[in-house]
Amino acid sequence: MAIIETQRLILRPWREDDAADLYRYAGDPEVGPAAGWAPHKSVEDSLGVLRSILMKPDTWAVTLRGSDEPVGSVGIFPGACSEAKGQPEIGYWIARPLWGNGYIPEAVRALIALCFDRGAEAVWCAHADFNSKSRRVIEKCGFTYRCSENWTSSLGDVRNCLYYSIRREDWQA
Repeated sequence: MAIIETQRLILRPWREDDAADLYRYAGDPEVGPAAGWAPHKSVEDSLGVLRSILMKPDTWAVTLRGSDEPVGSVGIFPGACSEAKGQPEIGYWIARPLWGNGYIPEAVRALIALCFDRGAEAVWCAHADFNSKSRRVIEKCGFTYRCSENWTSSLGDVRNCLYYSIRREDWQA
């Protein structure tokens, strides 16, 4: 899987030796639940998540240039809402100490460009209705609201999710 470089970031594949760094940030109760997953409880828990979820194609560790420490994650997967019809959807999270610095919009823009380079006609993103931080990322990246649907998170709760897309003809890199 390719490494993606942006102005301030390097997006690289996740590795098993990232488990301690992942736990440091994914154990934060303000991070995971907003995205629909439980805070990690141990380094071993994070290693399991690495092996089962993050060390997959099209999922990258977000690192700041000059550091190899993962501080978040971005990925591309088949769109979850009925209107997406399997088109790519981008998901993301970043460590709380880095919130508000524009790192995730920068990473998401790089993945939008990658999806369009691969031939996608539209790219999707979503957030739970209460997740205003994620909504701001989506707005900064130029997505347009398309629909709302219920989604069951890995925590087992049903959330009202708002789905957005950006079409190839509307993309301005």
